[in-house]
Amino acid sequence: MLLTRLSHLQRPLIPHTRTLFHWLNIVFNRVDDERRKQVGPDRSCAEWLLRNGAHVKWEHCNEFLTDYNKLPSDRIRLHIVEVNASEASIMHYGFDHFVGCEHIRKIIFHKCYYLENEALKGLSVLKNSLLYLQITECLNITEPGLSHLNALNNLKELILADLPYVKEREKIVDKLQHGLPHCTIQFH
Repeated sequence: MLLTRLSHLQRPLIPHTRTLFHWLNIVFNRVDDERRKQVGPDRSCAEWLLRNGAHVKWEHCNEFLTDYNKLPSDRIRLHIVEVNASEASIMHYGFDHFVGCEHIRKIIFHKCYYLENEALKGLSVLKNSLLYLQITECLNITEPGLSHLNALNNLKELILADLPYVKEREKIVDKLQHGLPHCTIQFH
């Protein structure tokens, strides 16, 4: 009976297009400017990447760091040279972490389901150092996103594969090859 009386107070259900995990991922991808100032861009970027499931390789190290809890002291200034973001939950909200990281030569984005076109635009801050880029099985990437890669003028190798929403492969490869004449491009 009480429920019958209160039924008119109910709000209509509005379908939510974002899941709770999506909103949590946004929080985990946000840049903390104070933290960046405190520990430097590479450490801050490494924290972001590791927090979201990616792995980083430091300069003069042979192995990837895979555990956030094994980060070296924040008083030690190290430089990231490689990023393996396989199955990481990184989003474009976090790509400002790359600002100031001047030694990153290689990035792998594999099965990054939250990676969207806007994120690829953010890679332009790595144009002076990035030599190798792999984007595979990232389902939200389309031609407009790949077009942003033309800003990576030092890129030597670009691997693209299993991007189901890229419909005009030859056209985008031609566009990228024109913008990146010294880059070997493979699209499987």
